[in-house]
Formats: sequence, structure tokens, C-alpha cells
Amino acid sequence: MLPELNQIKKLRKEYSLSQKELAELAGVSQSFITKIESNKIEPTYSKTKKIFQVLGGISEEKNKKAKDVMNRKVLFANPNQMIDEIIKIMKKKGISQLPVKENDNIVGLISEKNILNALINHKKDFHNLTVSDIMEDNPPLVPINTKYKTLLEILKENQLVIITEKGKIKGIVSRSDLLGFD
Repeated sequence: MLPELNQIKKLRKEYSLSQKELAELAGVSQSFITKIESNKIEPTYSKTKKIFQVLGGISEEKNKKAKDVMNRKVLFANPNQMIDEIIKIMKKKGISQLPVKENDNIVGLISEKNILNALINHKKDFHNLTVSDIMEDNPPLVPINTKYKTLLEILKENQLVIITEKGKIKGIVSRSDLLGFD
């Protein structure tokens, strides 16, 4: 059973959609949405169903949490690892940063940016550097039920976020994990 037609306008506004945007997503005209919202027409069941499916999909997107988008397989660097070893791991796995862990605690982050800066600033002794020599501060740690929108805000300023549950590391979310996420 479908919700009442008067819910279309309410949900559209709640999700900050224009009539035109909803119409495009549902495959109908803007004037069709306008007529429904002003009670000027009674749409067919199939068109009503499609509109509510679109609105339902938006609702699901808004309710996503860190646990829904995180990578559960997390690779860590050790502060004592040599930079050359980290470069090989990053190339092999196709990743651009690694959280640094020591004794079950996150102690920093090593990234391509850190490595490139070290290459520029420590040309002569670059191959003798360890992760602890060039790592940056810890990435943020957030609970597993952190909202998707909050993750987006955090990742504006950070390369990745560590996801935790009851003090245990459960996964990570990086900027690239949220690009084009469906």
C-alpha cells in the first residue's frame, strides 16, 4: 500500500528537492508533480509508485551510516617500517594513505603527500627514513553509526576517517570511498 499523495510534497521538501528534480528522477514532468501536489489530478498507481520509489531511495541515502560505506579490510603501517617498504605496499594495493598503528592504537597517518614531501626535503637520506619520521597526526576516529552526511563534512578536511565500535577499529572511510557512492 502506498502512502497518501499529500506525502509527496512533504517528503520532497524534507529532502530539499525541487519539483523539477523530483520529476526528472521519477520520469514525469514538473507540471505533473505540481498538479499532484495541488490536488488537481489523481495519478495512476504506476506513476505514484515510481514517485514514492524515488523518494524512498532518497530516504535510504539520507539514513546511511559509516558502517554502510566503510572498508572493513584495513591495512596499517607500523611507525618503525621503512618508507621504501610502505611505498611498495601502497603501489601494490593501489592506495594513497595508511593509518599508522602501534600497540592497537592509531598514532598517525602516512600518505603519498608525506612521502613526496620527504623525498623533496630529505633527498640524501630518504631511503633511511621510517614512517615515524614523516607521518602526520592521527586521522579522526568516529563511531560506526556516524551519519553519512557527517562523514562528508569530516572528509572535507581529512583524507580518511577511522571507524570504531566500542573502542575497536572496524574499518576506514576515505574520500574516494564516498565519490559516486550509490
